Amino acid sequence: MAQANDFSASPTTTSNFYEITSTEQFQDLLSADLNRVSLINFWAPWADPCKQMNEVVIELAKKYPQVLVLQVEAEEQEEISASFEVESVPMVLLLRGHTLLDKVVGADAPKLTNAIAKYVSGVSTLSTPPSPPGREESEEQLEERIRQIMKKSKVVLFMKGSPDNPRCGFSRKAVGLLREQKVTFTHFDILEDEAVRQGLKKINDWPTYPQFIVEGTFVGGLDIVTEMVANGEFQDVFKSTA
Repeated sequence: MAQANDFSASPTTTSNFYEITSTEQFQDLLSADLNRVSLINFWAPWADPCKQMNEVVIELAKKYPQVLVLQVEAEEQEEISASFEVESVPMVLLLRGHTLLDKVVGADAPKLTNAIAKYVSGVSTLSTPPSPPGREESEEQLEERIRQIMKKSKVVLFMKGSPDNPRCGFSRKAVGLLREQKVTFTHFDILEDEAVRQGLKKINDWPTYPQFIVEGTFVGGLDIVTEMVANGEFQDVFKSTA
C-alpha cells in the first residue's frame, strides 16, 4: 500500500519507517492498513538502552519493508504513550491493525528480532503461553517481605529501573533529586517483581511510582518530595541521611 503523501519517512531509513510527531499522524498511519504488522518503538533520549534498541529497530525496518515501523518519543507524545500504558522505556509493541501481538520491555533485541520474524512469517497467534508459575506467597508473607525491603536502608527508592539506568522519566527525576540533595539511598526495581509492585501500592495506599521511603515509612511520590524540597521540609525528613 502506498504511503500517505502527508507524511515523510526518515531519509536515513526506508519508506516504512516514521518518526511520530503528532497523535493524528500516528493514528492515520496505524489505521491505513489494518492487516499490516506494525512495530511501535517507545523511546527516550536520556535512556541509554534505547540507543541500542533504536539501532535494532532501524535494521528491522530495512529487513522487513512490509512492516510499518513507528518511532515514538514517549515523553514528547504523552497521549500516545498513555493510550498504550507505557510505563518504562525502551518498550516495543507489535500490532496487527489495532490488535496487540507482542510486547518487548527493555533492551531485549533477541526477543524483538524473534518476535517480528514470527509474526511476519505468518505463524502468529494472538494467544501467548502462560507465564511459569511463581512461588507461592501469602498476602501476609508478601507484606512482610515488602516491609523488610522498605527497611533495608534509611532511604529506599522504589523505582522503575536502577539509578544508573532509570526506565521512566519520573524515576530519573527522583534519582536526580536525591543525588542533588546528597542523600545516600538504596533502590528497588519494581519492574523486576510484580508482586512487590502491586503490593506496595496497597500497603502505602499510593498508586504510582516512584515512591520514597524514609526509615521504613512511606513519605510520598515525586510531586510530594519535590514540594518538600521547595518548602524546606525535605531536610527535616531526610536530615539523618544527608
